[in-house]
Parts: sequence; structure tokens; C-alpha cells
Amino acid sequence: MLDLNNTRKLVLLAFFTAIVIILQILGAFIRLGPFSISLVLMPIAVGAALIGAYAGAWLGLVFGFVVLFSGDAGAFLAVNPAATVFIVLIKGALAGFAAGKIYKLLSGRNKTIAAVTAAVTCPVINTGVFIIGGYIFFLPTLTEWGVAAGAVSVTAFIFLVMVGMNFLFELGVNLILSPTIVRLIEYRQDSKKLRNKLFHCIMYT
Repeated sequence: MLDLNNTRKLVLLAFFTAIVIILQILGAFIRLGPFSISLVLMPIAVGAALIGAYAGAWLGLVFGFVVLFSGDAGAFLAVNPAATVFIVLIKGALAGFAAGKIYKLLSGRNKTIAAVTAAVTCPVINTGVFIIGGYIFFLPTLTEWGVAAGAVSVTAFIFLVMVGMNFLFELGVNLILSPTIVRLIEYRQDSKKLRNKLFHCIMYT
């Protein structure tokens, strides 16, 4: 028998996958500093909250693949391809997975707080993993880039030049739009309750 609940989740996942791909391609043309803005962190957070942590991880992986194929990570690929692929894919996947887990953990107490926290988690994890990966795999390269840019230290270069404005923009967008997550979740839950009521009415009349 066809599981309608799983079918709906798959359709919803396909919908969010398409949104992630489109927004990341569009976001490649918007830059603050050396890297493009990630417009996909909000749909990743929404998808993770609506469908679950593993769906969030999938959406994060899709985000990572688009980044790699768009050439946005080209400077790092030229230095260490394997490390670049690992960092780009894992940071998106972890961001989506963590957002889904945090939403599930907090939603039983307060859905608004859960949605906002999930929305904040995405850019924090995404940027945090990128920074950690940069220190582990690309420290000599980042040091050279920092000296060339006139930064006082590699840490200042990473936080102020490479990721600072991008992170603040992405965090701000997610915070501003986080109420959208709440509305989407409430709408989906209300629709599910309505379908269940209709089903019971049909079955018991």
C-alpha cells in the first residue's frame, strides 16, 4: 500500500531540493567579500524542520554540490581538492542535520523558539565548520592570503575578510525570515489535522 505520509515527504523534499539549487545558483552572483552569499540556508532550515534532520542533511549536501560545481570553491580546490570537497559537503550536511535535530528537540516546548534556533543554527554550523576546516587544512594558504591582503593576522583575515560580512548577512536573513518557518510548520500541521479529521469522519459515518 502507498504510504501517503512518506509520499508527501518525498514530494516536499524534492520541492526544497529544487529551491536550494535555484537559490544557490542565483546567490553565486551576490558577493560580500571573496565568496558568494548563501541564500539557501533558510530553505535548508525550513526543510529540516518540516521533514526532519536527515532531510536537512540531504539539502545541505545538495547545497555543497552546487557550490562545488559552480566554481565558488575554485581557489580552495586548486590548493587541496580532497579537503575542499570534504569541507564543502560536510558543512552543509551538518548545518541541515543540526537544524533538524534542534528543532525536534525544542519544538515540544515552544515552536517559535525551536524555529528561530534552527534558523540560527544553519549559518553558525555552516560557517563554523568552514573556519575549522580552514585552520586544519588550509592554514599556510590562508596565512599567505592574509599577508597579501594586509591583515594583521590569519584569524583577522578569516573572520573579518573571508567570512565576516557573509556570515552576518546570512544570519540576519535567517533571523528576519525565521517567523516564516513557524507559519509554514503551523500551516502544515493544521492541514494534517484537517485531513485526519476528514478521514475519521468518512470512516465513521
